[in-house]
Amino acid sequence: MARRLRFNGTGSHNGACPTVHEDLDSGEIVIHGTPLTNPDDIAQLQHLGEGEVPIVVPRELLVDFGPKEVTREPRIIDLDAFSDLFNNFEHTAWRLETRRRFASDEATDTYAQFVAGEPVQWDYDHPWCTNVRAQTKQGKRIERVRIVDNPPTPGQLYLLKGAKRNCAMGEDIRNLWRADADRLRLPAEDFWVFDSRFVALLNFDDDDNLLNVEVITEPVAVNRYLQVRDAAWHYAVRYDKFAAELPS
Repeated sequence: MARRLRFNGTGSHNGACPTVHEDLDSGEIVIHGTPLTNPDDIAQLQHLGEGEVPIVVPRELLVDFGPKEVTREPRIIDLDAFSDLFNNFEHTAWRLETRRRFASDEATDTYAQFVAGEPVQWDYDHPWCTNVRAQTKQGKRIERVRIVDNPPTPGQLYLLKGAKRNCAMGEDIRNLWRADADRLRLPAEDFWVFDSRFVALLNFDDDDNLLNVEVITEPVAVNRYLQVRDAAWHYAVRYDKFAAELPS
């Protein structure tokens, strides 16, 4: 079974090595770079086992992208504390939305109307809409990129239809095909970035219910999510243009 590897970062500016990845299950670190091949250099190495390959990486690669502790204790907040983040952020709230369905959506009247092919009666006075209007009126930005399968799932089509309401309230929502997200090596994680300062990682159960949220503040980890944000935002397409280009 293949490892689940997360790209942590690279010191290269042209996409080549050296690079650090992390195994999401074991916590092991995978580093690739230039192999050490000079026999005189290799002869100085201690405990080099059979099958092991020595490599050379810049010191700053490990400083910038290597783990800073042996184990990491997640900082978990409940859903009420998560909601408060949308009242208290200073300038930007940005999300990568990667899931194929959300149980909370499917429990709504609007979802039932949508799957039945009926006109959807969107609530423009929903608390989310009220807060988006209030925050964006202050000049703050609320943005998200939604990953879409081909063909889109019912849940993704529902959100694509509802994006018109959200954007009318002040959000900026864009979409990206999952094939393009995979090509860009975007993570499967669903998360918000607040003020380019900390990340709220959303944890779901097997039935697609949001359980809790992990707050990530370590600068190296936050920087990794900011790189994901920039790549996703660059290639994503506004929801209305994306919807217009869907096969009928």
